[in-house]
Amino acid sequence: MMGKVVAAGMALLLISVIGTEGMALARSGIELRCQCIETHSKFIHPKFIQNVNLTPSGPHCKNVEVIATLKDGREVCLDPTAPWVKLIIKAILDKDLDTEAQTLSG
Repeated sequence: MMGKVVAAGMALLLISVIGTEGMALARSGIELRCQCIETHSKFIHPKFIQNVNLTPSGPHCKNVEVIATLKDGREVCLDPTAPWVKLIIKAILDKDLDTEAQTLSG
């Protein structure tokens, strides 16, 4: 009987781990830990991405985290070392610099 309970628990754990690929933990207030359990490196077409959050490494997490919110509401952690993700990061940083320069100039 106890063996069946353990087997059922292990099966549930395995199912939950399989479903977490590239997923972010739920966010709440001030984050004191990494949000990305796994990262996704396969290309996602920009037409499916609604928003991208870039979180630099710091005391809360040693990793740079790139979390994309898809248009269907899902949040996916992107691999910051993937070439296509690097392009997204560069575009975000360039846009922020352009916005700051425009603010300063007038």
